[in-house]
Amino acid sequence: MDALARPATLPPHPERESGQGFGGPVEGPSETTRRLRPVREEAEPDNKAPDNKAPRVPDPALSWSAPVSPVSPVSPVVERPVVSFAEPERAARRFGGRGGARVAAVAACLVLGFGLVGGAVTGSWLVGDSQAAGSRDSFVAARSIWHSVPVDQLFPTTVAGQGAGPGGADRTWTRIAVAPDSGCKGAFDPLLRKALAPVGCQRLLRATYTDATQTYVTTVGLLFTKADASAMASLAKRFTEEKLDSRTDLMPRPYGPGFENDMRASWTVSVLTDAPVIVYAVSGWRDGRGVDQPQPAEEAMETGATTAPAQAGLGHEAQGLADRIERALRKQVGPYAKEQAA
Repeated sequence: MDALARPATLPPHPERESGQGFGGPVEGPSETTRRLRPVREEAEPDNKAPDNKAPRVPDPALSWSAPVSPVSPVSPVVERPVVSFAEPERAARRFGGRGGARVAAVAACLVLGFGLVGGAVTGSWLVGDSQAAGSRDSFVAARSIWHSVPVDQLFPTTVAGQGAGPGGADRTWTRIAVAPDSGCKGAFDPLLRKALAPVGCQRLLRATYTDATQTYVTTVGLLFTKADASAMASLAKRFTEEKLDSRTDLMPRPYGPGFENDMRASWTVSVLTDAPVIVYAVSGWRDGRGVDQPQPAEEAMETGATTAPAQAGLGHEAQGLADRIERALRKQVGPYAKEQAA
């Protein structure tokens, strides 16, 4: 028999002729399983070929390995193993089934998550815009609140100062005088008037209080300016950086019978940035005694301060009352701004 002869059992096929269809070895005639596993290369003649069919010689040029290496005699082979792609198909079905549902669920969660994040961002933008608009409305409303809100709401007849005294002691102040609303002429010393000039003076409201023992007097004032938010912020920055609120030549003047300029012992000045208002207070002894060395409220309230205003608690009187009048003002601005916007 010719060395390249093949049994006529199967038609010629390129995979079968080369024995290197997917790079694997040629399987002998004893291999009958569907698995891809190595077998011995010893060739055994196949004597089961029918006598009525002549053996065929395959064309070596049809072998898949022909371009790479020359054709060499190989042993007869039987049917090549059939490589099935059923497993990938089952994997695809699994992916499209339960796995597909999982993928769909994950995708839905991602979409929902992006939607929530986007909604939150959008909501924050909207809230931010709303808050900014509310701040502008409040700033504008505060400018004219002085002629719309009763004096008793801006300067209550009695003011409770819980924890406002030295050592956290409570204070109570009673109103004893209210100045008619007016301009700022004659209300401030020349240097303080010059420092406040950039924001202008629209209206000035003042009231004077005494403590529960009637030992001290304190004048508190609300200066409504003509400035916008930028000018107020600029003035507040200047007061802070140049410490204008601690200079004795920039003390506010008191108001009321018996409370003279030389009686001023402690004071505070606060330039608001969310309203066109300057809040201030100045305190002294009610018995008419003069003070040679006035002290800013912030310094007089420090622990260990030994000056006469500090020992008497006059820094607490000025700061405590100014804080609560400022709170009363803010309490009125919100509702008034809503009323004006309606």
